[in-house]
Amino acid sequence: MSHKRIPKRKAAMAAGGVVALGAAAILLPNANASQDGGTSDDVAAAPRTLRAADASDLAAQLSGLLGDAFAGSYYDAGEQQLVVNVVPGDNNNVIVQAKKAGATVREVDNSIAELRGGAQTLKAEATIPGTSWAIDPRTNKILVTADSTVTGARWDRLESTVDGLGSGMATLRKSTGTFKPYLSGGDAVFGGGARCSLGFNVTAGDGSPAFLTAGHCGVATDQWSDAQGGQPIATVDQAVFPGEGDFALVRYDDPATEAPSEVDVGNQTVRITEAAEATVGQQVFRMGSTTGLADGQVLGLDATVNYPEGTVTGLIQTDVCAEPGDSGGPLFTQDGLAIGLTSGGSGDCTVGGETFFQPVTTALEAVGATLGTGGAAGDEGAGAGEQAGGGEAVGGGDEAGAGQAGAGEDAGAGDAGDGAGDGGADGSGETQAP
Repeated sequence: MSHKRIPKRKAAMAAGGVVALGAAAILLPNANASQDGGTSDDVAAAPRTLRAADASDLAAQLSGLLGDAFAGSYYDAGEQQLVVNVVPGDNNNVIVQAKKAGATVREVDNSIAELRGGAQTLKAEATIPGTSWAIDPRTNKILVTADSTVTGARWDRLESTVDGLGSGMATLRKSTGTFKPYLSGGDAVFGGGARCSLGFNVTAGDGSPAFLTAGHCGVATDQWSDAQGGQPIATVDQAVFPGEGDFALVRYDDPATEAPSEVDVGNQTVRITEAAEATVGQQVFRMGSTTGLADGQVLGLDATVNYPEGTVTGLIQTDVCAEPGDSGGPLFTQDGLAIGLTSGGSGDCTVGGETFFQPVTTALEAVGATLGTGGAAGDEGAGAGEQAGGGEAVGGGDEAGAGQAGAGEDAGAGDAGDGAGDGGADGSGETQAP
């Protein structure tokens, strides 16, 4: 008998209800998702109004066009414009080129090469558990963050390294929380006493149905169920954590499993059409089995996070909240673009904090998978903001890459280190992964 991944509705959420309702209101259809209708002369004379996804495409084009003069970019959500940093040097033509392409141009001091060099220095001299860094194009600096465990000699070492980068190269800030992977998860999936979230349904390279989740979930145990204590329905095929990412490909055991390309946020279903790169300043939404739906902005790209379990590179830094149990859950946009998989962070959905995500594009390329099943992206079905059952609590869905409310479940049950205990994403007895 085939296993059909369909929503199991719940009437209420155990946690994150207020956050979920607020984010859901933003997900409702709106009319600001398209470009303005200016003439070609207007576009040449003034910055274009763009959707975040279009801004990401334009940024990629300008990066190649401007070469060494390109110093990063970000999306100004208020103005709906792409802001491009340039180091003009003696060639002012780069500014003209960027403006003609429709971007807002800002001259800055630090080149991408210089900022990346600073990040390499941090890696060599300050790889300390509880720290992270990412290039912030809005400040044209490296944003360095230390959690509450970085004190004494370790703080002095980090501060000295940041100061050594030179004035205007980095900003150092302290987080009140503790960096950890959030093991426990859109749809809740269970394995070996641990709970994580299903991220996105995908099609593996051989055409079989599978899903993506966090790598630290994939190394916790091989088999996963869609019910606590239930029979396994999927088996881990590949998992990376720590190292160059935090992602896992998990294959459904039944090859006839129907795995729709969508995120169920409780009273809406957002159809996922394609994977896309994140853009700094972009508004994004996260679904998780503990806290349901939450939203925020992308703060940085290519982030390095030093978890207690080891260093993970290439992540997306955001101000979206998350808690244990949200790990592996989907990060997506209002118009159905798959952006990331929840990795870890600090704080919670009461006081806030920072959360890091594995880029979906990188994960798909690494495991050789594609989003959805066959032509799912082009099928008729639920689109972004489509109502899927009025009156139900947001975040109450359980299946198909959405998010189980997690009512009555232990958000910290499971050993993500070796599966041998009853907690501990770091094998220490405390599960802390979304």
